[in-house]
Amino acid sequence: MAGVTLTATLFDMDGLLIDSEILWHQAELEILGGLGVPLATEGARSTKGMFVAEVVDYWRERYPWSGPSSEDVVDQILTRVGDLVETTGRLLPGAVRAIDLTSQRGPVALASSTPVPLIERSLRHFGLLERFSVICSGANEPYGKPHPGVFLTAASRVGADPRSCLVFEDSAAGVLAAKAGRMTCIAVPAKEDLHLPAFGLADVVLASLEDLDEAWLNEYFSL
Repeated sequence: MAGVTLTATLFDMDGLLIDSEILWHQAELEILGGLGVPLATEGARSTKGMFVAEVVDYWRERYPWSGPSSEDVVDQILTRVGDLVETTGRLLPGAVRAIDLTSQRGPVALASSTPVPLIERSLRHFGLLERFSVICSGANEPYGKPHPGVFLTAASRVGADPRSCLVFEDSAAGVLAAKAGRMTCIAVPAKEDLHLPAFGLADVVLASLEDLDEAWLNEYFSL
């Protein structure tokens, strides 16, 4: 990171700002499990970081089902996750503070694998929709994370050089995407994911967004 001057910030959403990974897992257990996919009830999702259409295709290839189309299953999962966010979802500790601190230093974008309608529904529920100048979804990219496409699109839309962007991520795929895009990355992995090698590529690893160091931001946004 020597000599890097940061000018913009890109946030992931699920598992980083919102405690929604568990909600995605619940929705997938209900809907994919009902179609005969033997998802594990415990542990991290093996498809974490993939966008939902990829997840459905991934499981359908391995455990084909008859009945609803993949598109219908995607819609069912998205609707169920949105319902769960609005009924039981919560912001993760430090999320609002991280948005506050970074938005004081430049444009802030949301770059998630989740489709835009669900991103907007989730952010609106928590009063955060207007905090982001740009919202980008990996569902609109040719390739999902760990491809850097969604981050490169977000950087372009806020008018920032990718090398001057700070990315906040919780998933291994997201860290790989950020580094593939030549971006600085702060990782906030779940405890069960800490062992994954990808987190060794992050510039900073935090146990929680509550641990975000304002002095660190001051240094790298003003070099």
